[in-house]
Amino acid sequence: MRLFFVLLCCLAIPLVAQAADQNNKNNKKQTTQGQQQQKKPQQQQTTGTQSTHHSTNTASQLSNPSHVKGQGQHRGLTAQNNNLPAVQSNTKGTVGTKHHGVNTASQLSNSPQSKGQGQHRGLNAQNNNLPAMQSNTNGKVETKHFNLSNSPNPRIASAKFNQNYRIQGSQNWQGQRYGAFQNYRGQWHNQGWWHNHYDRIVLINGGWYFWNARYWYPAWGYDSAAAYYPYNGPIYAYNNLPPDQVIANVQSTLQAQGYYQGEVDGTLGPITRAALANYQRDHSLYTTEAIDEPTLESLGMS
Repeated sequence: MRLFFVLLCCLAIPLVAQAADQNNKNNKKQTTQGQQQQKKPQQQQTTGTQSTHHSTNTASQLSNPSHVKGQGQHRGLTAQNNNLPAVQSNTKGTVGTKHHGVNTASQLSNSPQSKGQGQHRGLNAQNNNLPAMQSNTNGKVETKHFNLSNSPNPRIASAKFNQNYRIQGSQNWQGQRYGAFQNYRGQWHNQGWWHNHYDRIVLINGGWYFWNARYWYPAWGYDSAAAYYPYNGPIYAYNNLPPDQVIANVQSTLQAQGYYQGEVDGTLGPITRAALANYQRDHSLYTTEAIDEPTLESLGMS
């Protein structure tokens, strides 16, 4: 009986040890699976965090020009070119040019930038930033009406009639539009003769003028009491204006450009003629010292 019990114990002990070992293996396996299951949510959470982070980076890339492909090179180029306009990305991720408001304002404020504007600015700078002419929508100077005296200017002497008078230098002025100056010869006639030959004769600043082929001329001999002519020669009659209004508009336009510093009085005296000569020389025109068609075109008046 005792022997039987010893044999039973010898058989039971290995079985119990094997069962315990199997139980330990099962416990370890369950523990490993639990740890793996715990790691998976962490990995999923990490993956989700990374995705969110990538989304944030993508948004910043679209809003931040530095993430645009090739932007670093462009910025280097910008630095080398003295702060040229920076680039800015749009919603599609493509690079667009950003124009700075300061540059645009400077371009617009100085008359739109067309070809030759730089030369015009340089000319203004040389002429002490002269004021611009008043112009209409067509780019021409607006015609004004001035309240002028109809009396001679005592400070300006009148020319004297000379039958052999020729406008000095007119033989060198080439072109049909200078023909009135090349062909000018003073004429002395009485009132009857003038009225028989010309329909328009007006009294301006103490002198009588007749109109012929777009020019005003002194009507010498029309009235000996009213023979005041500060300038003995043709005056281009643009816009159908009388001679004093033509002169006043020219004086105003030259004054706006800094060439004429005198009074706008409608009298073509020495100061006005000197201003015309300076303007004509600066603009490569014949120095006629007179109101001729090419000069008025250059001034934007005809």
